[in-house]
Amino acid sequence: MKLYSKGQLFFFCFLSGLIVIMFALGVGFLRIPFMTKTTETPAAEDSALSPPGTDGAFEALGLRQSPAVSPLQLNTADLIPFSEGERENIAIYEQLNEAVVNITTETVAINWFLEPVPQEGGSGSGSIIDTSGHVLTNNHVIESAYKVFINLADGSQYEGTVVGTDPENDLAVLKFEPPRGAALKTIPFGDSRNLRVGQKVLAIGNPFALERTLTVGIVSGLGRPIQTSRQTIIRDMIQTDASINPGNSGGPLLDAQGRMIGINTMIYSPTGGSVGIGFAVPVNTAKRVVAELMTYGKVRRGWIDASLVQLFPALVRYAKLPVSSGLLVSRTKRNGFADQAGIRQGSEPIRYGSSVIYLGGDIITSVDGMAVESLADLYSALEDNKPGEKVVVEFIRGGRTNKTEITLADREEIRNQ
Repeated sequence: MKLYSKGQLFFFCFLSGLIVIMFALGVGFLRIPFMTKTTETPAAEDSALSPPGTDGAFEALGLRQSPAVSPLQLNTADLIPFSEGERENIAIYEQLNEAVVNITTETVAINWFLEPVPQEGGSGSGSIIDTSGHVLTNNHVIESAYKVFINLADGSQYEGTVVGTDPENDLAVLKFEPPRGAALKTIPFGDSRNLRVGQKVLAIGNPFALERTLTVGIVSGLGRPIQTSRQTIIRDMIQTDASINPGNSGGPLLDAQGRMIGINTMIYSPTGGSVGIGFAVPVNTAKRVVAELMTYGKVRRGWIDASLVQLFPALVRYAKLPVSSGLLVSRTKRNGFADQAGIRQGSEPIRYGSSVIYLGGDIITSVDGMAVESLADLYSALEDNKPGEKVVVEFIRGGRTNKTEITLADREEIRNQ
């Protein structure tokens, strides 16, 4: 029988123990503390989930979102049986669905006795954007509402107030008072500047009053101009094939990181149901608008202080104009911004229906780098310009194209004159 020395015995015992420990680490029975994966979001990723370029504005307004934890960084160990895409969808939904509210309204009608009678209005969706109870939704969801009710995921209902509306982008901000100590979940803002056709998107909303429904699709188009009224075109709309139905309006369109990249607004459908073409207002438009709605209750926009007439065939033929589209400057305000910039008004009055049009003025064809063929184009060109800003205006005079820089007046003041 071979005898081992104490040193040899110690060495073989140590080697055997080391092999056992390494095996246990490999199969997961043991974990080294500093190697354990944490579920906390690194500071760099926290900043990535906050609205780019808007932090200061939101902080000045007192807006506070709940901690921005990416759903992809949540513990998904219990989701192992699912595919990677399914785990992503489930994690995003479980993290954010409680931040989506169901909005119902009450309107007032007049009965046969000419008495005001409250009646049920429409419904839609909204996103809680801060922990104090501000909700972002579509303007058409609460338009003409006498009362607005905000329904949370736990079944509680609160009466909301309208903080501000922006019909031109079909956006509105509401406010409700949560109970003291309530921890509201919020939808983190993303960035819609660098979206790509084909990237995955998710929509959460309340179609047909089926609360907190999730649908998944892709970005199927970008930069879509959608005309919502005679004088309003919403630019740069996001087109998606994620199923959007009545009741989804105002809900968030999310990217694969769970960040809001759009506000679901409308569908294209000959039947009234989803056929795979939905449109969302870009979140960067919403971020720009929300600060103004919170401060002023409206969006202040610039305007050219002149009386403008959209060209139409009969006018073009009668006046023998050199172009068939554009805006004829009928009158300018004396010593106003347009007058000071050298814009010439008309001098020959003619009557068209109940209106008087002055012929001989300049014809505006471009504003702020955007071709202007109609009044709707002018509204669209100046949608993101404020009173006091300057824009370059191209116009035709005597058959020649000229340029000038005009300081914008306040659109509401011009309308009220």
